[in-house]
Amino acid sequence: PEDVTACLVGNGQVGFIGILAIIAGLEAAVFVQNPAKEPGNFGNPLPWWNDYSDEMRSREINNGRIAMFSAIGIIASGLYTGQPAIEQLGM
Repeated sequence: PEDVTACLVGNGQVGFIGILAIIAGLEAAVFVQNPAKEPGNFGNPLPWWNDYSDEMRSREINNGRIAMFSAIGIIASGLYTGQPAIEQLGM
């Protein structure tokens, strides 16, 4: 299958489980919540640049929200039509 159901068959299952395992490891070991900070505040993720501020954090949170909403739309339309996202655009 070429749509989102590819993660349910064959090698797609192996890759999907591998990705979930990597995410679980990162959540358990790297992104650990500091009790002294508000929930979701992990500080500056890239210490090479000192651009961390409340404004930049708000921008990143909003960017993540838009990305999640977009991904949900792509997955839902793929499940509804049975076509990959690029084919829905007629390409």
